[in-house]
Amino acid sequence: MFFGILLLVSCEQFVEIDAPNDQLTGDVIYEEASTVTAALTNIYAHLRDDGITNGQLNGINNLLGLYSDELDLYSTSLSQIQGFHLSSLEASNSNVSNLWKNSYNLIYASNAIIEGVENTSKLKEKDKHQFLGEAYFIRGFLHFYLVNIFGDIPYIETTDYKTNSKVSRIPSDDVYKKIIADLIKSKSLLTESYISSEKARPNTWVASALLARVYLYKKDWLKALEESTAIIENGGYTLEPNSNQVFLKTSPETLWQLSSAASGYNTYEGFTFIFNSGPPRTVALTNGLIQSFEATDLRFTNWVKTITKDSNSWYHAYKYKQRGPTSESKEYSIMFRLAEQFLIRAEAKVKLEDVPGAVQDINTIRARAGLISTTATGSEAVFYALLQERRHELFTELGHRWFDLKRTGKADSYLGSIKSNWKSTAILLPIPESELILNPNLKPQNNGY
Repeated sequence: MFFGILLLVSCEQFVEIDAPNDQLTGDVIYEEASTVTAALTNIYAHLRDDGITNGQLNGINNLLGLYSDELDLYSTSLSQIQGFHLSSLEASNSNVSNLWKNSYNLIYASNAIIEGVENTSKLKEKDKHQFLGEAYFIRGFLHFYLVNIFGDIPYIETTDYKTNSKVSRIPSDDVYKKIIADLIKSKSLLTESYISSEKARPNTWVASALLARVYLYKKDWLKALEESTAIIENGGYTLEPNSNQVFLKTSPETLWQLSSAASGYNTYEGFTFIFNSGPPRTVALTNGLIQSFEATDLRFTNWVKTITKDSNSWYHAYKYKQRGPTSESKEYSIMFRLAEQFLIRAEAKVKLEDVPGAVQDINTIRARAGLISTTATGSEAVFYALLQERRHELFTELGHRWFDLKRTGKADSYLGSIKSNWKSTAILLPIPESELILNPNLKPQNNGY
């Protein structure tokens, strides 16, 4: 059954043959809640293992950390990753291609669930709402990352192969409108309670969290304020007071996380970023990031680990503290957590000229980090202080730093001063060359490639 469901994820094989007797295909999958659940679980597994949000070297935690100013690359054998670090990407880069291809494969899978669930009469209405809510969320979630990485992109809303093979890119503003529509629909279908005891499947607050981020990126300050405030005040989440425990799978501030593949497994992030001897084999945190922390910041104390050899020191991200299996799983890969919502609300308040309110939210985050209240005054200084808090709170998490530099217009001047190969056209990644060959309607290529 599971291998049959895996076929949903591939949008490259459309040869019509008789279904094997031991596989479920087509509409049969959507007649039972258990098989739809398996299809959704498969999507989450791909997000964890090889999708855009995976915690390995080819996921955006690492790639966009290298592309911005969070990570340095020490390996000399990872040529396709080196392009991110050196700002010298080409349209043939395999990691760029995988970001695009794997995301659209999962968008195809979410569309298959939407179409199958909407067209069946054999599921309970409650189950249909849950499944559709999750599928609409996934579709919006993946398009959100694609539009922020590639700019104008296609918004795929069908499983029709002929339609998808000829699709064109649409303006980013139109992509955002569709993302918002999907998330609003998801929010209306999902409930406040989790269907998974480990917060491994989204609820309405998770849809709201992404909406808050989307509104922030679109500079719709009032709506960003409304969504983030609703989560903070009514979602039932609390900041974990001990910064050493924020990334445990039981953290009270986690909104959504991807559960491990098996009991005892932990995160790919831990395996990717942690090293126990120097020099690093793959990546390490940049000196620029390390030097930007205040001396008493507990996020440096508890989320960064120093490795020394002779007179040299290197630093690795230590948010996730398990590099390998344990007797039982202790950490899951976190997609959304409450701290981000305080920072979203603070930024919205600054832009809405509620500077004291913004300072209060910033200080909430600083207090957990063991820091005194910010001394910043005035909207410009408070906004700068906020960006520093985002840098220190969200480093190596799903590309937040890169997206912050880009959306605030600081990427060009800042990265241009620290990266010798930086060009203004690097603000967008190239559309994969292989996709342009398959579908010329995706042209023109992004500038500079």
